[in-house]
Amino acid sequence: MKTVKLSIIGFGAVGQGVARSIVLKKEALKKQGIDLRVVGIADSKGCEVNANGIDLKSALLRKKENGCVAKGAESAIDIIREIEQDIIVEVTPTNIENGEPGLSNMTAAFESGRHVVTSNKGPLALCFSDLKECAEDNGLIFRYEATVGGAIPIFNLVHEALAGNTIIGIEGILNGTTNYILTRMAEERLPYEHVLREAQELGIAETDPTYDVEGIDSACKLVILANSIFGQSATYRDVDVTGITKITPEALELAGRNNYVVKLICEAGNGVLTVAPHLVPRRHPLAVGGTLNVASILTDLAGRITISGKGAGSIETASSILSDILYIARNS
Repeated sequence: MKTVKLSIIGFGAVGQGVARSIVLKKEALKKQGIDLRVVGIADSKGCEVNANGIDLKSALLRKKENGCVAKGAESAIDIIREIEQDIIVEVTPTNIENGEPGLSNMTAAFESGRHVVTSNKGPLALCFSDLKECAEDNGLIFRYEATVGGAIPIFNLVHEALAGNTIIGIEGILNGTTNYILTRMAEERLPYEHVLREAQELGIAETDPTYDVEGIDSACKLVILANSIFGQSATYRDVDVTGITKITPEALELAGRNNYVVKLICEAGNGVLTVAPHLVPRRHPLAVGGTLNVASILTDLAGRITISGKGAGSIETASSILSDILYIARNS
């Protein structure tokens, strides 16, 4: 039995999803010879540490009842640097201004000899090359499947299943909020403001939806794809971005009459990075509805490969994080 110790840094929706997925899969993983033990949890108000493994069900209940997991005075950085463990799961909120606190957490993890798994887009959209180099210099594994596309295994597909192919270009829909808004506007002929309010009430859109509707979230994800797959050193500021706020029901109706839908499409290839609304044929693989995400990858050997699935959600995102944890457990 291989014991793998890890900490969860950030215990919001995604961090709790990771804890739930480990509880759900713990016995099945033991049958595969892997014993996952969470030895540290940190949220914005405190932390819990147990070198023998935290009772995750208890931690989840305490978070629900008290709004925090606090049992000790250690900070996230203390947990990362001082606790004996193999993997840091960094799932603090995305900050695209300076990448903090995720950037410092990941750097501290690599400097302390810990592998890193993350869903945090901010540090990767700003400092991808620096983080990758820091991991490599310390002989560590850096995995970030959950940063783009939620449950969709884009990086696993490209770097493993499509190894040997040259990736020519990638296009797709990488933000479920905007896709939901455009889908509802087109289906119900409703104005943008009405559908946005609906999305906020359903929890699909944030109270401040700027990152989503202005295309910034999509741009961050596109940059991570470009840097990881094409070896670029771009930041989200290098993306030509147009959001969806000026799209009218009349424009969507006109597109529909001609068998098109309007989608916020991300494109990377030949050094070009763009996020903008596009006309997409109604039967095209990119014409997915609701909150779905989709990525279409053009290769030299395999041709075009298109994958679609849930681009957000606590358990869905945790699915990708758990996949990365298990990759490290089996390959480190």
